[in-house]
Amino acid sequence: MALKARALYNFQSENKEEISIQENEELVIFSENSLDGWLQGQNSRGETGLFPASYVEILRSRSGSNYTDYSSSPAGSPGHDSSFYTAPPNPGISYQGSFEDDDDDDWDDWDDACTVMEEPRSAPGTNGHPSPSVQYPAAYGHHQHAGYHPKPALERQDSMSSSKRGSVVGRNLNRFSCFVRSGVEAFILGDVPLMSKIAEVYCIEMGSKGPQWRANPHPFICSVEDPTKQTKFKGIKSYISYKLTPSNINSPVYRRYKHFDWLYNRLLHKFTVISVPHLPEKQATGRFEEDFIEKRKRRLILWMDHMTSHPVLSQYEGFQHFLCCRDEKQWKLGKRRAEKDEMVGASFLLTIQIPTEHQDLQDVEDRVDAFKAFSKKMDDSVLQLTNVASELVRKHVGGFRKEFQKLGNAFQAISHSFHMDPPYSSDALNNAISHTGKTYETVGEMFAEQPKNDLFLMLDTLSLYQGLLSNFPDIIHLQKGAFAKVKESQRMSDEGRMDQEEADGIRKRCRVVGFALQAEMNHFHERRVADFKRMMQSYLKQQIVFYQRVSQQLEKTLRMYDNL
Repeated sequence: MALKARALYNFQSENKEEISIQENEELVIFSENSLDGWLQGQNSRGETGLFPASYVEILRSRSGSNYTDYSSSPAGSPGHDSSFYTAPPNPGISYQGSFEDDDDDDWDDWDDACTVMEEPRSAPGTNGHPSPSVQYPAAYGHHQHAGYHPKPALERQDSMSSSKRGSVVGRNLNRFSCFVRSGVEAFILGDVPLMSKIAEVYCIEMGSKGPQWRANPHPFICSVEDPTKQTKFKGIKSYISYKLTPSNINSPVYRRYKHFDWLYNRLLHKFTVISVPHLPEKQATGRFEEDFIEKRKRRLILWMDHMTSHPVLSQYEGFQHFLCCRDEKQWKLGKRRAEKDEMVGASFLLTIQIPTEHQDLQDVEDRVDAFKAFSKKMDDSVLQLTNVASELVRKHVGGFRKEFQKLGNAFQAISHSFHMDPPYSSDALNNAISHTGKTYETVGEMFAEQPKNDLFLMLDTLSLYQGLLSNFPDIIHLQKGAFAKVKESQRMSDEGRMDQEEADGIRKRCRVVGFALQAEMNHFHERRVADFKRMMQSYLKQQIVFYQRVSQQLEKTLRMYDNL
């Protein structure tokens, strides 16, 4: 039941799940049951999200109390019934795996009883990762003193105690922060259990432009070809399969979009600090239309190109299994193995080996801030170019073709009128003018077909980068959270409230997150330069070819007037 409330203090949101509220602003509370001191509601501007429960008072009828104080309710009390509340999804993330695919049947002959759709759905985290709260219970041992009251300031207050030790770095109060949900907070604080044996290792090296992922020792590419409509259950169910041929084995496998979707979810679940390229979008209707199938194939080719070029993603066992497995039994075993992988989320950070070179944390933070500003500007410019290119496609298919058709019809009308007076009629001139009209009609059709040769590839590339760029705010937030813990631990060490050894451990683990983010930034820049170079070269080459073809049509028509 929704309740009215009033804000007692100003609160400035710091991530996508939160909303800002102003003192004395009227609010709507969706439920007065808070979760770890946070309520979900709506402000006067219609924005929906989370804000601190202690910053508001609920307005009740005269017969009841006018104020509910949440600040003294310890976690686990009725005021913190976490089982009642479902975390809202992060609106900045695209969840391709959250919807049914082209068809809602099983995995045909590639499936077993354990499917992705049957997994329990928890709150999505950074880059689409599920919440790691089940895996890392120690990371969520959030206990507040019964008399604890948050200060009415813009900065949220961390918990002041822990069940694990007397004086430690406080945990984030916001349980929906991607820093918490991803498990990176638990990793930074040393609460992710070390594995006795880690089979996979991903190394970061120092390159000319800073940290970079060590290259895949066995690089390869993979083609995506021959989308084919297939049926099952005697034609009741239909789907499109794609032929994938990895260059390292040169033996094709056939995969449906649902298989891509399964792999994508595994990637999101595992790789916390990597910008996983988004899959092409789903479509509820018209999924068997030729244009849609061709568009999806083009975008799957770009997606596959980014996957095989990434030094970490290309070596992932689940990806190799997806590309190479041809046996039904082995497929099911590999699928289960990938779904039971323990080195996911925060545990993935345990697999990263970083260089020994010293990096000043302030320098790293400055570099990340510069990348944050760059990625925001690039995101805006990519969106602008997408809108312009999309409008140009619309004009090519509609406006340009119609205008050239009108011009052609007008020339045809002139030719017909000249036939009305035979004594002065010139068949050669009339035919030349008529042919000119037909030429411009042909040019109109050429304009309508041209986007398939140039603008479509540009829009495909821009769509891919919109997805990649949308991942970085949450990944950068992980690094920011890690830096904050380092600063807090050092301050506590200086005050004698924490052992220096423990503070050094937090700093060491922060270095892992910092190096990984920088390596990912460098890989993004490397791919960006190659992709946009190829995109612009292809566009300009196709434009030159197009206008040469138009010019040839016009020159051929012009020669008809030479001997009149």
